Amino acid sequence: MSSAFSAPQSIGRLIDAAALFDIEPATLRVAVTRLLKEGLLESPGRGVYQPGPNSRALTRRVQGWKDVSSRIVPWKGDWLVAMTGHLGRTDRKQLRARERALGLSGYKETKSSYWVRPANLARELDDHRADLIGIGADDAISILRVTERALPNSERWETLWRTEDLARTYKAATEAMTASLERLPNLPKDIAARESLLIGQAVIRTINFDPMLPPELSDQDAFLRMVDTMVRYNETGRKCWQAYYASMESS
Repeated sequence: MSSAFSAPQSIGRLIDAAALFDIEPATLRVAVTRLLKEGLLESPGRGVYQPGPNSRALTRRVQGWKDVSSRIVPWKGDWLVAMTGHLGRTDRKQLRARERALGLSGYKETKSSYWVRPANLARELDDHRADLIGIGADDAISILRVTERALPNSERWETLWRTEDLARTYKAATEAMTASLERLPNLPKDIAARESLLIGQAVIRTINFDPMLPPELSDQDAFLRMVDTMVRYNETGRKCWQAYYASMESS
């Protein structure tokens, strides 16, 4: 489900999928045309589409949700600091891309206008910086690894994340998937496909935008349980969509 569009998809299948959400074929075709012009889609063959050159890095990042446990390491108390003050804020489109890249990578903006996160990521610093640039951050962004801090009391980086809200989100998402897994086998094919996409898409977004905080700051075990449940839910959701497409092709 989460990676279904990494392979080329026919316009017919896209129209069938859109129909579940009351999107008219004409509206879908207009959207596809716009995405083609922006390089977010490309067409390797007549009536077939796949992610385009301007979306591949972000697509790979979004589709990497299954591997989050391999992207984190034990935390030694260090911090990653993204220096953005020299990059400017007048280019609103680039500003949004920068902040999306930092948000996807778990950074929070401080009162001093730089961005921070715990240094518990497995990637080397240069590779991490390249990853940020690949998903939209500026080429001139600077990333530092900080081992000591001397800050005003009002700047406690550990409190930038609302960890209680994160824990509630993990619990709610896991419960929603568990309940849906019990319902899906008994639902009509179209309703099952729609439900699996709506729930799965919301959970995958939660995973991708999660800061992946260390257990010293957040409930990492609950986060990883949510990811494990999503792996199972994803497999079930893909089967729901295969059954839905088969029913449409045979009708």
